[in-house]
Amino acid sequence: MVQKNAFRAAILSATALVGVWGTPGFAQTAPAEASADVPADPSAEGLETIVVTGTRRSVSIQDAPINIAAVTADSLKRDHIDDVRSLAAFTPGITVQDTGPRNTGTIVLRGLSADDNSSFGDNYNNTLATYMGEIPLYQDFKFLDMDRIEVLLGPQGTLYGLGTLAGAIRYIPNRPDPDNWSGTAHGRVYGVSHSSKPGFQMDGTINIPIVPGKIAFRSTTGYYNDPGFMDYVYLVNTPGVSLAQPQQPGTFFGSIGTPDQIKANLHTYKDANFEHTFTTRNQLGIFPADWLKVYLTYAYQTTDTNGRQANGGGVFGTSKYQAPWRYLEPSKRKAHLYAAEVEADIGEIAQLVSATAITKQTIDSSVDVTDLLIDLDYGYELFPAFSGYTKQNVKYDQFNQEIRLVSKHGGPFSWVLGGFYNNFRTKSQYREIVPGYPAYAGINRPDEVEYASFVDSRTKEKAVFGELSVTPIKNLQFTGGARYYNYDAFVNGGQALPLFQTYPNINFRSRSGSTKDNGVVWKFNGSYKFSPDLMAYATYSKGYRIGGVNRVAPCVLPLPPGQNICALPNELSYQPDTTKNIEVGVRATLFGGKLRGSIAAYHIDWDGIQLAGQTVNGATGITVNGGKAVSKGIELTFTAKPFEGLTINGSYAYNDAHLTQTVPELLKVEGGAVDALAGARLPGSTKNSGSLGAVYELPVNERDSMVFTWTATYTGNILSRVGALGNGEVLPAYTVHRASITYKLGPDLEFRAYADNIFDKFAVTSVGNDLSRRIVNDGIVSRYYANNVLSPRKFGVEFTKRF
Repeated sequence: MVQKNAFRAAILSATALVGVWGTPGFAQTAPAEASADVPADPSAEGLETIVVTGTRRSVSIQDAPINIAAVTADSLKRDHIDDVRSLAAFTPGITVQDTGPRNTGTIVLRGLSADDNSSFGDNYNNTLATYMGEIPLYQDFKFLDMDRIEVLLGPQGTLYGLGTLAGAIRYIPNRPDPDNWSGTAHGRVYGVSHSSKPGFQMDGTINIPIVPGKIAFRSTTGYYNDPGFMDYVYLVNTPGVSLAQPQQPGTFFGSIGTPDQIKANLHTYKDANFEHTFTTRNQLGIFPADWLKVYLTYAYQTTDTNGRQANGGGVFGTSKYQAPWRYLEPSKRKAHLYAAEVEADIGEIAQLVSATAITKQTIDSSVDVTDLLIDLDYGYELFPAFSGYTKQNVKYDQFNQEIRLVSKHGGPFSWVLGGFYNNFRTKSQYREIVPGYPAYAGINRPDEVEYASFVDSRTKEKAVFGELSVTPIKNLQFTGGARYYNYDAFVNGGQALPLFQTYPNINFRSRSGSTKDNGVVWKFNGSYKFSPDLMAYATYSKGYRIGGVNRVAPCVLPLPPGQNICALPNELSYQPDTTKNIEVGVRATLFGGKLRGSIAAYHIDWDGIQLAGQTVNGATGITVNGGKAVSKGIELTFTAKPFEGLTINGSYAYNDAHLTQTVPELLKVEGGAVDALAGARLPGSTKNSGSLGAVYELPVNERDSMVFTWTATYTGNILSRVGALGNGEVLPAYTVHRASITYKLGPDLEFRAYADNIFDKFAVTSVGNDLSRRIVNDGIVSRYYANNVLSPRKFGVEFTKRF
């Protein structure tokens, strides 16, 4: 005890040297503990005080000296923000290209994307960090039983284990309560325009104090049954027998066949882009002493669907909610998360946080591959009933360990120091199946596998990071931070052409490759509180995204004759890309607390951009480095309460992201490539976006009330390719309205009627491939091209019961 007090006294003595220079009192930030530790802001009477922990300390969002946005639990529920795909409309600086339930969607922060749009989206995104509490996430878990969602814009690698290029998204879950029983039951039934059936959602949460004050269990579980609305109208009846295209229309928009031909060969599957998601998160909270908290978590989620949320751009005269592909394109995603989080106070010096997690994810999927195979010009189209589909299995295994110390000794100095380890492994098996073709070609291949490959890869990253803050005088603070990272990556893969091998053998030609690198990133931040209602801040930081290995089978040289889908030695790996970020911002509370808002301006230089490329052999997607870009813009948010009962929220973001260096032959088109020119706008994000909403609560009696809400969200135009060059497109802007009426019977029961996308707005959110793919190849009309579409109108009723 004497030794501990002596250590604390030494720290306080050192910090006192700075304190003497300033005034007797310092601006001290509360340690990262419960939200209740932060008092409400008296200057913001009537407005909800939102507490955030994105700086690793609990502070009011108005006192956070960084660009951070928070979506509260009430907003998540009221606006039906169920997952990260729904988040962008309400958070400035984020664009999410919603590709439906088949994938997470492509998330772009502050315009930092140079890749073409895709109709398949992403299942893994390393431009930003995503956290569930203290645990890195690699699956888009539903926003069930959340306290809030925090979005941090700009590099965060000096505060978080995961390195970040553009920012971080944090899911902040409600924690087990060892003192009180509680629970929630929620149900929703709704209709979807252009769908043949209704949808529903059921979820519930229960909190059980097992040993009062010491141990508690909290579980939340939900099931989502969204009916879908996209019809696959030209599925082959019998693969390898039925004609996928009964006649040759001669043009992209011509008829696929007569009604009798269609009936004999093709059929329709309605609402293929349905979503069936089961999700559960279970936490055991252990509180053996006031200074120690332990959370053990198991989370599981599975999502099934049978198709893309995309149409074929009018091919064969199909409509905007019809898909032209020959096969259903199912996907089943399963994710398991096992985590242990420990929060321990080390006397009055610091808090130790340890987060250990194992994540396992499996994705089984299939897509129509007919157009790719015909495009290879191997003569497959000579078989009248030719068509093909894929079978793919991908497994992600991840182990993370993060340890962090956060000071709590007081005084003008505060600090964060942490270490991080990440081991990420992937294994994939891929097959292309061509029903009927081996028999047509006289090949003994009963499994009908035309091409096969496997890829095993591993990436290990180690990092140390930290920040030091000093408050030399009251209301003024400076922060400096740094991060050192080191990673190595390895890939082993192979490819095979079973049509040229003896059945049942699949003999792979395999090879391996590796890469590694290390580096340092840093951060400088300062802020000053002019008054309790006005604060300004500035940040200069560097972000990075680690390099890695492309998950494509390496080529074995010399190449064999025939089809080869593999990566040459210079295509096996790619290097880190980096950003340098300058940002200034102001947070203010005005008119006696009736208006609260923030505004930020930023300038980001992006170097060594990780770009989407293609292998020379097989045109398989890979990542390559090249070019430079800049992203600059402004973001603002406000909340106003002009009178009792009415709250108005709004946000606006402007972003100008463009190349500053020409990238030769970046954009692949039919028969060649196009340069991406300096000055060309980057794709995948809006230049202008915003939202405006109002909530009015009207008391009915002393117990009950009614709540009326309306929100409009504006999404500006998006480019499908850099500069819309190389047959790229400008996807038009659109505005979506939503509204609800809620009747609250006291604090524990409420009923709501609602409508999302009230006016049934149609919009294209992303495209697959470019306009040059709308071709006729030897009489076969290509179905490469795709338009992902916005979800149509939803209208329904729901209830929530708390106990």
